[in-house]
Amino acid sequence: MTQDPWPGWVRSLRAISQTGLHFSKDPFDTERYQQVREVFEESGYRTRVQKLIGVYDRDRQGLVPPYPFHIYKLFFLCEITGGTATASVETSQIEFFPEQELPELSVARVSTRLIGRCFEHQRRPELPADFD
Repeated sequence: MTQDPWPGWVRSLRAISQTGLHFSKDPFDTERYQQVREVFEESGYRTRVQKLIGVYDRDRQGLVPPYPFHIYKLFFLCEITGGTATASVETSQIEFFPEQELPELSVARVSTRLIGRCFEHQRRPELPADFD
């Protein structure tokens, strides 16, 4: 039986991010390390990744408008481990919604179908990750 590599990759990414923020002198590298901490900075919540939900090709998901470059979107199922809802420069409100009561979505970024897959993985964590 092959062991799932994702937990190890997530631990490595977390360690690289924290080490990189401490030791990096290059502004470009520092910016990349900071992106790993984005959930906390945009929402005020501390989280722990439970699993990869999917790696989605934006073009194959039919998101509009089309872009002249390629984008892959990674979705993770996370557990909130602390913090409180805190608005930021990028996030004016933080709320949770039932699956059938989603607000209007930014269709250039995400679709109702992709959000539905997130809910499905939350209900059934044994599902394998999706890959386009």
